[in-house]
Amino acid sequence: MNPIKTTQYDQLPVAVYANNQEMGRAAALDAREIITTAIAARGTANVILATGNSQLSFLQTLRDLDGIDWPKVNVFHMDEYLGIAPDHPASFPLFLQNHFLKYAPAGRFFPVPNNPTNVEAACREYEALLRQHPADMVACGWGENGHLAFNDPPYAKFDDPVWVKVIELAEASRRQQVGEGHFGSLAEVPTHAITLTIPALLAPKHVLCIVPEARKAKAVRACLTEPVSEDRPGSILRQVNHAKLYLDPDSASKL
Repeated sequence: MNPIKTTQYDQLPVAVYANNQEMGRAAALDAREIITTAIAARGTANVILATGNSQLSFLQTLRDLDGIDWPKVNVFHMDEYLGIAPDHPASFPLFLQNHFLKYAPAGRFFPVPNNPTNVEAACREYEALLRQHPADMVACGWGENGHLAFNDPPYAKFDDPVWVKVIELAEASRRQQVGEGHFGSLAEVPTHAITLTIPALLAPKHVLCIVPEARKAKAVRACLTEPVSEDRPGSILRQVNHAKLYLDPDSASKL
């Protein structure tokens, strides 16, 4: 799958594809190579997946690709609202079940808890699982405010001492969820979530950052062309050597 344009910002290679579908397929093909290489080397692979409408072309292609021994793949994901019912349409584990896992029978799925009795203990337990299963790959995106997972400004920390924590959601993130159709109004969107932190998202061997759609164009421009800063969490990918950014013409339109 050949991009229509390639470039690089600091250490981050960037590829623009002809449309959202080709972008998703290119990322999925790269993901398959990472997963099959890990299985060949160790007999298993560990991946962290994002949710959200912007990830659908990637997830729908990856689940349908031939050649992946899914029962040998452990799947983690990166964030979940606190206090949301497991069967709520906006639940991120439910999103992955509906759009991915019922088609790709992963060996184990480790969901971020949404109603833990002890929130701090739940964060530490999930961090321990991540450390016990070092990830071969994370597939992530950037939010409309440049967030990674739910690491919103001003709560995003490049040197966060923990891998999993509770975070207060920025209004921009909560409005994005309404705009994507997951909630009927801003008042319905939870105010807090559990998220993997930026160090946890950078720990995998490969970081595939998949960012389509015009609503992300402003964040793409800011993260790539303005100074690397926690005000633009996605900009940190310019300072690592194991990430790649996948764009479509709409998300790249302001570059």
